[in-house]
Amino acid sequence: MKILIHGGRVVDPATGRDELADVAIASDRIVAIGAAGDFRADRRIDATGLIVAPGLVDLAARLREPGYEHEGMLESELAAAAAGGVTSLVCPPDTDPALDEPGLVEMLKFRARKLSRCRLFPLGALTRGLAGDVLTEMAELTEAGCIGFSQAEVPIADTLVMQRALLYAATYGYTVWVRPQDAWLGKGVAASGAVATRLGLSGVPAMAETIALHTLFELVRATGARVHLCRISSAAGVALVRAAKAEGLPVTADVSINSLHLTDVDIGYFNAAMRVTPPLRQGRDRDALRAGLADGTIDALVSDHNPVSADEKNLPFAEATPGGTGLELLLSLALKWGEDSGAGLSRALATITSEPVRVLGPALGSLSASAGRLVAGGVADVCVFDPGERWQASPAALKSQGKHTPFAFEHTGFELPGRVKATLVAGTVAYEDAAA
Repeated sequence: MKILIHGGRVVDPATGRDELADVAIASDRIVAIGAAGDFRADRRIDATGLIVAPGLVDLAARLREPGYEHEGMLESELAAAAAGGVTSLVCPPDTDPALDEPGLVEMLKFRARKLSRCRLFPLGALTRGLAGDVLTEMAELTEAGCIGFSQAEVPIADTLVMQRALLYAATYGYTVWVRPQDAWLGKGVAASGAVATRLGLSGVPAMAETIALHTLFELVRATGARVHLCRISSAAGVALVRAAKAEGLPVTADVSINSLHLTDVDIGYFNAAMRVTPPLRQGRDRDALRAGLADGTIDALVSDHNPVSADEKNLPFAEATPGGTGLELLLSLALKWGEDSGAGLSRALATITSEPVRVLGPALGSLSASAGRLVAGGVADVCVFDPGERWQASPAALKSQGKHTPFAFEHTGFELPGRVKATLVAGTVAYEDAAA
């Protein structure tokens, strides 16, 4: 179908474009940006007063399939992605079974392709069963469609295993994705500090992150492996990443919407909705994360989407399963950060479009030249949203199967800016706001 998105403000951080223009789409590609000319559209989307941006790219979203279908399925979570303007996402390997066999990866990608809601880029397990001892067949997993390798939330305690993994990855040019956390210091349920002490909750000190970062940077220096640091959460962690980048180490980093906007004070009186991983830290950490995202120390903002069932969330804080729904909130929380910090619209959009694509790099193959941007001849992944609409997150209205989010209006009182009106994936309308 030939589609014309007309009358919108086209904003593309990757190219610096910010102008009123039409976007003509045919055969899953953007044909032209500007005057439509004699383009004959089968369908027209009126974007008057709206922003036409590249489709969002989320580097951390759990889809809960296979193994946790009671918490989420591809159908529900990819529908949530489309409703949030997300056209490409990276999913961690901590499914059940873990993504350590090519057949599992191929099945997941096939199911996602059939749904045509969002592009799916799986991370393969770094070790078999995420057990932290035997390395997976990274070459075979890459051929099956993995764009990198990770232990998800399961740290490798044996430094020798991590060294071998990085050497293997460096040899073949693979990227290892690591959430820096010490295997022993990271076992608490809340960030160490006055709030955790007052509530009697076991703490996770900031050094659980910094010790892991120091070790990892030494291994990167020795092996030359490319590493992506997932969900940095502390001011000290931001400082170490900044120094590592200044040194020239091949590292990138992201931060979650949770850590960017919330602090341990939001736990309140044992609110299990605020039980997330990494745990919410103090205000100074949040401020450092915001500054790090603004100056490029932190490359990308992620939803850290992790749907959790009611049975596993409605428990005492320390027993509740960490996580929350975030795919449908990523755009609005990026825009909110842009407003609050003064970073502006273009920088806010860059952290969820062009910058995540830069992190993924060559792993995207032919998509790397046009994903996360709007260019003539490029892939037609587009997000159309109303920047002026304010809304309140209501768990019941979420399309995700997981109905728990720390950003529910009842928890935060946040009025969120920006509402997605349409999402196109490869030139096909994957979502359209019924009220639009």
